Amino acid sequence: MLEGLLGWEVVAVAGEEGAVAVVPLRGRSAGEVAARVRAGAEVLGALPGVRVCAGMSGELTGAAALRGGVEEAGHARRLAAARGGGVVTSDEIYTHALLLATVPGEVRSSFAARLLGPVLEYDARHQSELVATLRAFLDCAGSWNACAARMHVHVNTVRYRVKRVEDLTGRDLSTMADRVDFFLALRAG
Repeated sequence: MLEGLLGWEVVAVAGEEGAVAVVPLRGRSAGEVAARVRAGAEVLGALPGVRVCAGMSGELTGAAALRGGVEEAGHARRLAAARGGGVVTSDEIYTHALLLATVPGEVRSSFAARLLGPVLEYDARHQSELVATLRAFLDCAGSWNACAARMHVHVNTVRYRVKRVEDLTGRDLSTMADRVDFFLALRAG
């Protein structure tokens, strides 16, 4: 299939988790190859019962780089599968999204529910916008003033809400570890 799609010689081997293909660039960039594979995946993905999950490494030079490239492409493919299909390139995998994609869905949901549960329940009972404030606070890198401006509230309102989140969860948003946990929980849920 890849050979027909790309119009090049392709060396491919089928494995337990799919196929691995080595595609010579022949003067083309990895981005151009990715664009053609994405276009083909969209056509195939439109067929009933077909889901395409493809991962692509960056450009490789020499046989020694092949093993790392196969691993990189495998990580990208798993991220594509976690997203429900499509084509993911190596440029997209060096992020927290890869870490979350490698964690089973029920573990991600449990983590998010355990950490954010008390905040979500409080929001539901009091319509307090604690989760929205938490998300904005993290997006603003913990800046009280930037968060207040983004949410169109007084800075003391942000301080109160963040303190309420800390009280409900037993976490401290002045520490990087707790900020990272909340950041991941908001994206995992």
